Parts: sequence; structure tokens; C-alpha cells
Amino acid sequence: MTESHLTNARARLAPAGLIFLAITSVGWGFNWPVSKYLLTTLPPLTVRGCTGVIGALCLAVLALTQGQSLKVRRELWPRLLLAALLNVSGWMVLIGLALLWLPASETALIAYTMPVWAAIIAWPVLGERPTLLRVIALVLAFGGLAVIMGGNGFTASAAKLPGILMALTGAIGFAFGTVLAKKFPLQLPPISAAAWQVGLGCFPVAVAGLLIETTHPAALTPFAWLLLFYSVAIAFCVCYITWFAALARLPASVAAIGTTAVPVIGVIVSALTLHEPFGISQIAALALTLGGVALAARS
Repeated sequence: MTESHLTNARARLAPAGLIFLAITSVGWGFNWPVSKYLLTTLPPLTVRGCTGVIGALCLAVLALTQGQSLKVRRELWPRLLLAALLNVSGWMVLIGLALLWLPASETALIAYTMPVWAAIIAWPVLGERPTLLRVIALVLAFGGLAVIMGGNGFTASAAKLPGILMALTGAIGFAFGTVLAKKFPLQLPPISAAAWQVGLGCFPVAVAGLLIETTHPAALTPFAWLLLFYSVAIAFCVCYITWFAALARLPASVAAIGTTAVPVIGVIVSALTLHEPFGISQIAALALTLGGVALAARS
């Protein structure tokens, strides 16, 4: 009877995981052109680190108002610090710097090869053998990214090489963190876990930015302040909560593959707002990537 109850509970949780994943993908997708725009007025480490620290404080307050404890058991600190390093610090720094060399759309595309690395790492670490549907989903998703790269005139030129390497390293690090989060769960309430990871991951980034970069907040326009608010409230607070909630309810490889919708959204919004390319190739890539997401959700 207990076993049957647990099985039914998992079945009921699956749709919630997909909803959380969709919210995360849309929120992070819009954040690509937002971040690119902000980097035209603010230095990368400062904007990425400070928005993250503010977001972490907001998450901590939200956790307390929801009755969630922020206390961390001593034995959880090593895995918490590792998760913050891989999922937040590395991602924030490397992707933020990559945006200095690459357009938002190309950075998003390279960064979201992450599902491919997560699926590969999940096999030996978690024993999640790739099913036929997952293999097809990976092929479709990667094909979609490849088509968009070609449509944008993506070339591994010497000028773009630093950005390419940074984005790719950030993607592999995030994939490793995703898999480790399933292998060694933090056993913290979801909002508290998000607050600690974002805070621990962004604090050293913010300190480094304030020490080595020159920032002029007075030069920010009201529109830039609005985008900063979006980065804090949505990209950090809402999306990190929904990401960890999705990860708790879905296999690591499925959750990672599902986030391939993020670069698709990023490419479309970047085309509309930053006038980056969007044509037949991007539309074809959209179909391929969303097809991969749909198959991943069914696998």
C-alpha cells in the first residue's frame, strides 16, 4: 500500500516538474538579451555578481516567510559549496565574460550544449542509461543548436575563440553540477537551497567585480534599472526556485534536455530586441529543438 502510494505520488509530480521546467526556460531565455544589453553599460563581474547577491538575499527572505529553515548541517557544506561553484560561480563568470566576445544568441547556443554533456555524465555517474527517445531528443536538440549556429554565420574565428571556450567550459561545469545534484542531493528546502547556492556562488564574483572593475551606477537609464530588476527578481529568484524544483522531480538528463528551449527563446528575443539574425534557419532550429524537448518529456 505504501509502495503504491509512492508510485502514484511520483506520477502526480511529473507534470509539476515539466511546468517548473517551462517557467525556468522562459525566464532564462529572456535573460540572454537582458544580460547582453546590461553589459553595454555595466562591467560583467559586477553586474552578474551583484544581481546574484541581491537575488540570494531576496530568496533567503522568501524562504523564511515560507517557514523554510536556512540552517545547513555540517556534512552538507562540501556539496553545497561544490554546487555553488559549478552551478552558479562558474556559470555566472564564464558566460558573462563570453558575452563580451559573442552575440547573445551564439553564447546561448554554445552554453546550452549543456544537455549533451549532462546526458553523457549521467550515464556513468547516475546509471541513467540513454533510452531511444532520449537519444533522438539529444540528436534533435543538438541539431537545432547546430542549425542556429550556421544560420547566424557562426565561425570559430580567432576573435571569437575566448568566448567560445568560456561558454563551452561553463556549459560542461553546469552539466556536471546538474548530475551531482541528483547523485548527492542537498536535502535542503528548495528555496533555501537556491538562496545558499546563488549567494555563495555570486558573492566572490561580486567582490572581484567591485575590486577590479569600474562601475558608474549614475549612468544607468530607467530602462537599465528595469532590466536589473528583471535579472534579480526573475532570472535569479523565480528561475532558480523553479529550476531546483524541476530537478527534484525529473531525471537529470531530461531536465537538462528540457532547458534547450532557453537558447531558442533567447535567439528569438535577441532578434526582436537586439536585431540579431532570425530567419528560415532559426525557424527550422526552433522546430528541431522543441521536438527534442517534447521527446525528452515523454521519455
